[in-house]
Amino acid sequence: MRVKFLPLAALLALAGCGTGPAADNMGGDAQADNSVTLPYIGNSERRAVPGHDSVTVHATVPPFRLHDQDGQLVTNQSLAGKVYLTDFFFATCPGICPKMQSELLKVYKQYGTTPNLRFISQTIDPEHDDLPVLRDYARRLGVGTPGSSWRFVRASRDTAYAMAAAYFTGAMPDAKAPGGIAHSGTFALVDDQGHVRGLYDSLNPQEVVRLQKELPVLLAEVKTRSGAPATAAR
Repeated sequence: MRVKFLPLAALLALAGCGTGPAADNMGGDAQADNSVTLPYIGNSERRAVPGHDSVTVHATVPPFRLHDQDGQLVTNQSLAGKVYLTDFFFATCPGICPKMQSELLKVYKQYGTTPNLRFISQTIDPEHDDLPVLRDYARRLGVGTPGSSWRFVRASRDTAYAMAAAYFTGAMPDAKAPGGIAHSGTFALVDDQGHVRGLYDSLNPQEVVRLQKELPVLLAEVKTRSGAPATAAR
């Protein structure tokens, strides 16, 4: 049985309570410690390169083709060169999703206009969450404006579950779970080359603070690698 949409006014109120200690300490522009780097999460291996020393190759997320709330295609290629934060949710979720999205909204309010940074929320209930539902969800969350860096995407259910596993989170049908789908509240931080560089429990406020501190570290790394603007804007 489906439940009705949860009102997002309470979710927005949660997000409006402040951006946490990390934001308070950063000032107008977040400054990263360039001596710090984030780990690569997942399998890594050394590979021989003819005529050179061997190199370390880190795992990347698998290829994907998703459609956002406006019907635009979102792929590995379209996100190449960009840092993105991703999570998995569904619009009728009566459990952890409102808290997850309120925490991600805090991060979005701080960093949403940062060049080459995207926010990607993928539904794990695509049979219900068609594009009009996703557009309405984005609108009610207050991030449905044209040009928003926060995209709400969908694919088949099997693809959504496989992608959740690729980002070291999880989703599966569960009749006993709220809304009939069990899933974790993990945020995954992905670099410009498709490597997962951070995992954060959205239900733990200190984990969200850690994300707010580590995001500019990764943006600074990408800027060094590509020369792209990486100033974290409010």
